[in-house]
Amino acid sequence: MPILSVFHHFRFQDVLDIIFLSFVAYHLYIWFYETKAFKAIVGLLGLGIIYSVAQSWGLFLTTWVFQILWQVLIILLIILFQPEIRQVLEKVNPFYTLGWRKTVGHVPWIESFSKTIFGLASQQIGALVLFERKDRLQEFVTSGIPFEADPTHEIIVSIFQKHSPLHDGAVLMRNGRITMAASFLPLTSREELTKEWGTRHRAAIGITERCDAWALVVSEERGQVSLTRGGVLEPIETPEILAEKLKELLTPTTPDSIGILRRIKRLLLYRWRLKLTTLAVVSMVWLSFAGQQDVEATIEIPLELHDLSPQLEVDWADQNVMVTARGLRKDIGMLSPKNVKMKLDLSKVDVGKKSYHLNRQLLSLPNDRIEVIRINPNNLTLELRRKPM
Repeated sequence: MPILSVFHHFRFQDVLDIIFLSFVAYHLYIWFYETKAFKAIVGLLGLGIIYSVAQSWGLFLTTWVFQILWQVLIILLIILFQPEIRQVLEKVNPFYTLGWRKTVGHVPWIESFSKTIFGLASQQIGALVLFERKDRLQEFVTSGIPFEADPTHEIIVSIFQKHSPLHDGAVLMRNGRITMAASFLPLTSREELTKEWGTRHRAAIGITERCDAWALVVSEERGQVSLTRGGVLEPIETPEILAEKLKELLTPTTPDSIGILRRIKRLLLYRWRLKLTTLAVVSMVWLSFAGQQDVEATIEIPLELHDLSPQLEVDWADQNVMVTARGLRKDIGMLSPKNVKMKLDLSKVDVGKKSYHLNRQLLSLPNDRIEVIRINPNNLTLELRRKPM
């Protein structure tokens, strides 16, 4: 089968090719999922399918219109989704994928901070605290007042009490310290969110969709504490649970203490269904395009002598020739000694030494798309004589 013939010359480089593209596709999906850019990408894929169908069916006008449309769309996408493109480029580094990040060390204020947050919730005082991790937050935050302080009970309460000029907005924390207050964050564009969530919750979801920061939200209406990661909002029931979450954030387990085997296992099993699906999709796409790749291969075949006169004989031991050919991968993969033959016609020869040039005309190939580059050896000398009576 032509499809299976692609695997006849499957190389280690092909494995790397599939794994690398699966890695890129998986992270692009994670980064763009549930963003406006993701919806645009899905739309582009739909247009690409329509364009491919129109081209294969020979719809001239539709194909021509789409060719012009693609040029305009590429420029528009670069302009409209410049922040998302910049984020992807910033995240393309191996340390980000492996999860290595700077740790804060021992943080003495976590327990008191957690109690303060639940104290605000009990008084139904709204609050929004953003914890920076690996991604820099200046790209996403607008306005804001520079602030440099530890998140003590007095500072947090004074910022978020209702009559404070700093209460409307988010507090930014970096390396365990407050660095900015009254900051405004981008809101999520998701439409399926519950109407009970106000601007703070939508801002917390919006910022964590765009970067790896964590956002802590206190609902002013319901007095509920929630922690948002990766665009997912998780209710927190007690100060003790919040303290554990913050310890995980600010003093994460270092890669050395986890162990290399455990890290590899976590890397493989985390979201394994999505990773397996991505690998399958990329493999199918690779398979559909791999057959069109130009490759070169060498095959060893026997040289056959045909139609020698019964009155003649020749000193001949079975001899093989090496044939090097180039063509599409799906065609080259079909080459084998079973369907590639080299026959030397001796029907018109006479006694004596004969020299033959081994060329493409002597070969029988599966199809004419295959180009023969060289034949080794390319010359053959035979000595023919009459059989003794």
